[in-house]
Amino acid sequence: MAKKAATTGLKAERVQLKAERVQLRAERVQQRVSFRSISPLLKTVPAWKGENRRTAITRTYSFPNFRSSLAFVIYVGELAEAQDHHPDIDIRYNKVTLTLSTHEAGGLSEKDFVLAKLIDHSPG
Repeated sequence: MAKKAATTGLKAERVQLKAERVQLRAERVQQRVSFRSISPLLKTVPAWKGENRRTAITRTYSFPNFRSSLAFVIYVGELAEAQDHHPDIDIRYNKVTLTLSTHEAGGLSEKDFVLAKLIDHSPG
């Protein structure tokens, strides 16, 4: 009988933990910025341009060689992990194109512009 009670208690704890994780995910979901807000936000990251009917922003960086491109991508990856926000990355030898969009929001959110600013202020 005690074993069954302990098992039931563990199941209840698991359900509670799962509910807490769902709540945390819901809190992290960013609201999509309004169409009117996009132009002023784009001015804060002038090297980036709106894409896909302004549901994403992109920027292409050029480097002297492939190794430098990879080093930049690793740096961006670290920033992205710290922000829990991950860009689409396209590497073409010495060119790296980043695309930012908040998938949970179905378009652009403030997270995209925050990460763009961080990337723009990279040390390289």
